[in-house]
Amino acid sequence: MFDLLIRGALIYDGSGAEPVLGNLAVNGDRIAAVGELAGAVARNVIDAAGKALSPGFIDVHSHSDTYLLIEPSAPSKISQGVTTEIVGNCGASAAPRTPLTRLPFDWADKPYPASWESVADYRALLEQVRPAVNVMMLAGHNRLRSDIMGYAARPATADEVAGMCRLLEQSFDAGARGLSTGLLYTPGCFSEPGEVQELARVAARRGGIYTTHMRSEGSRLLESLDETLDLGRTTGVRLQVSHLKTSGRAHWGKLDAALDRLRSARAAGLDVAADRYPYTAASTDLDVLLPDWAAGDGREAVLARLADPAQRARIRDDILSGRASDYWGSVQIASTHHPDNLRFQGRPLNEVAAALGLEPVDAALHLMATDTLHTSAVFFGMSEDNLTRILAEPYVMIGSDASLRALEGVLSRDHPHPRAYGTFPRFLRAALDGRAVPVAEAIRKMTALPAAQFSLKGRGVIAPGAFADLVVFDPAAVRDLATYEHPHQFAAGIEQVVVNGVTAYRPGHISTARAGRVL
Repeated sequence: MFDLLIRGALIYDGSGAEPVLGNLAVNGDRIAAVGELAGAVARNVIDAAGKALSPGFIDVHSHSDTYLLIEPSAPSKISQGVTTEIVGNCGASAAPRTPLTRLPFDWADKPYPASWESVADYRALLEQVRPAVNVMMLAGHNRLRSDIMGYAARPATADEVAGMCRLLEQSFDAGARGLSTGLLYTPGCFSEPGEVQELARVAARRGGIYTTHMRSEGSRLLESLDETLDLGRTTGVRLQVSHLKTSGRAHWGKLDAALDRLRSARAAGLDVAADRYPYTAASTDLDVLLPDWAAGDGREAVLARLADPAQRARIRDDILSGRASDYWGSVQIASTHHPDNLRFQGRPLNEVAAALGLEPVDAALHLMATDTLHTSAVFFGMSEDNLTRILAEPYVMIGSDASLRALEGVLSRDHPHPRAYGTFPRFLRAALDGRAVPVAEAIRKMTALPAAQFSLKGRGVIAPGAFADLVVFDPAAVRDLATYEHPHQFAAGIEQVVVNGVTAYRPGHISTARAGRVL
């Protein structure tokens, strides 16, 4: 007798092959058999007639690190069919931490079950809360850098680089499986290429991956991509370009050159891939608008600059000098912090500016100052055609670039990008409707491709002996429902989600029997 039997499903095995109609049996945490399975019986049976079955989706670019400690049932992810998250991206991992380090603002103001410092501490806490999803950890460069030298706006010394490398080694010893950078953000934006290369050499020696939010995804996209590819050639590390995009209309035409560079590098043997979310708007902290000179040395220093009339005027001029006059119509305020600013959540910046009687740039600076740099925003600056082309590249997989959220509790009170709830069903719907790659290829991009790139053995495929991470979905009904105006909405059409052989989700019910693992 099997523990679980899924009957009559259209089975996509994750390889990109066309689906076949059949049954699947599970014993323990593994797939026991796939096929006709005549006469098979099981303790639990899922009737999947008219439905599709695939491996669980792997979110290769997640920021759920600390939120998994608060809401280990991972509602917004498990309801999408996500069974594995890669956390610690963009240089912003939960650990390691020293007294010199501050968590990102959207993590720092939340209640946690306990404190942590090292990756080992964080891993122990994560295992204690028993997440619903599997979790693979990356160590973030911004965390390593701030642990050693705070938020100093300067290149690191040789001794400081050596200190970062030691911390990274310790992180690998405790379970990290890669290095991430966020070279657009402080303090990583102050690093020189040699600093990052030394850390990447550590990751390469340890068999880890290097993921990067590059220094630029717009004006210096090609130069940033060259820096990334050169790092891979120099160090031999496996490369992952995070959320590959061309930001800003003036830079949409750079896609051909960017794809040529990636294709040529892969043809020459460089181990490089990329990920992307299926939306044309990005989301990050509003203070990403600040010029580098104004963003360094920590939050207090930045707020002091904003409070100084002369420096604020210089910041204003620098922000305006790099942007066209119509830029501000592409910005929507997401989450805010100060009580007076809560009314602006989800509203276009131009509307906020009108309400405040300010120019848009001054409204942005006002929010940064009054929210003490706790404002996030959505930036509409990408091409739909370029998005389709990027997602069609065979080495591009899917990543939400989002932390998990919930419909109630502390993680329900902000205003996230809809990708937090809708990334995977949205991409799947596009494939089913013929607006993206074929369905079997779309599923490969969410399962076997990321499993291979991130060395997740036994996951991302449907085959006897593989881990039983599974998604049953209704091809007629699956779709994202979250919007930019109303983001806290579960997707439709995800019928059953199984993690390591245990049912984790069905519509209207998130199981308390959480079976995710730290990988």
